Amino acid sequence: MAASQGKAKKEGLLERLASGRPIVGDGSFVFTLEKRGYVRAGPWTSEAAVQHPDAVRQLSREFLRAGADVIQAYTFFSTDDRLKLYKATECEQNTDTTPITTVQLNSAACDIAREVANEGNALVNGPISPTTSFVEGKGKEAVQEEFKKQCSVYMEKDVDYLLAEFFVDIRELEWGIEVLKKTGKPVASTMRICTLGDANGVSPGECAVRMAKAGADVIGLNCLFDPTSCIATMRMMKEALDEAGLKPYLMAQPAGFHSQEVNDKDKMGYFAFPEWPLAMESRLISRIDAHKFAREAYDLGVRYIGGCCGFEPYHIRAIAEELAEERGVRPPGYKKDCLWGDALAESTEPSEVWKANKDYWTKLVCASGRADATPLAKIPDMQF
Repeated sequence: MAASQGKAKKEGLLERLASGRPIVGDGSFVFTLEKRGYVRAGPWTSEAAVQHPDAVRQLSREFLRAGADVIQAYTFFSTDDRLKLYKATECEQNTDTTPITTVQLNSAACDIAREVANEGNALVNGPISPTTSFVEGKGKEAVQEEFKKQCSVYMEKDVDYLLAEFFVDIRELEWGIEVLKKTGKPVASTMRICTLGDANGVSPGECAVRMAKAGADVIGLNCLFDPTSCIATMRMMKEALDEAGLKPYLMAQPAGFHSQEVNDKDKMGYFAFPEWPLAMESRLISRIDAHKFAREAYDLGVRYIGGCCGFEPYHIRAIAEELAEERGVRPPGYKKDCLWGDALAESTEPSEVWKANKDYWTKLVCASGRADATPLAKIPDMQF
């Protein structure tokens, strides 16, 4: 049996991956903090790292306890162009409307992430995400300037590695990787795409090859699509990389929402759903789904496995438990984990005791509990 996760000499990202042991990523920050009242739906900016650091710290600790090997600095959509556009300070009911800057936000987020990571044996990553400047067509120089502002803080705070995530256009991602590589830190990169490819129809395989050739050490997918889509798209990326003779490490952090209606059909992913963004709970994957995803990803050759929007700490715990033997360690909170319902055997309630086995949970077909629910939603014709 794997041991409990404890403190050890901290290896870097590439050293851990080279060992063959899978890395468990963290999960949802943006969606989870929005549900808890610390993020404004719509802008989705991350000023909570400055305004509500205790909330970010608590969620980070929950992921660490669940078994995450990584604590991401919560800096999503934190470039100056985006913070200015959405007037991040004005969504709080106070008199201080002093603009929050990229440098200020990224610095605060890094401090939180490092504090929590040091409570275990976790790494800290400094992420960049798509810019408003790219959408506005301001060109490579302007876009890279936004990335450089973030990277300057990450270098000052000495994060363990850098991550370019949530990109939908391979061109912007290549520009981002170019900036990240110049820091000398390990670079991971992910795109929010399905089997249809990026925003301009560049195939997943070509995207993967271009990410690797741009210099990313770890490449893969995150967000917008569910684990089923993620595995299918990762397979396409791996095949193209193998054909090109390229061997970057692979990572997968899908959305934690079932998205069968759009998998392989709509590049918008969960953005296309009628329930998006305020009624997504009915689509949440179960912890059993997270177990299945972790195993399929590992068997495909993915060694950095986590989640994105919708992946709560208990989903990350399921990933960590599924891969406990491969990692040689169980999550810190394993003594409270009802793995495959084993603790239900201790219940005095007969309706729980008979479910204390893996076979029951792996064969369960979940119901919604609502007679008026539809299995698949009709995707609305978006009017922009």
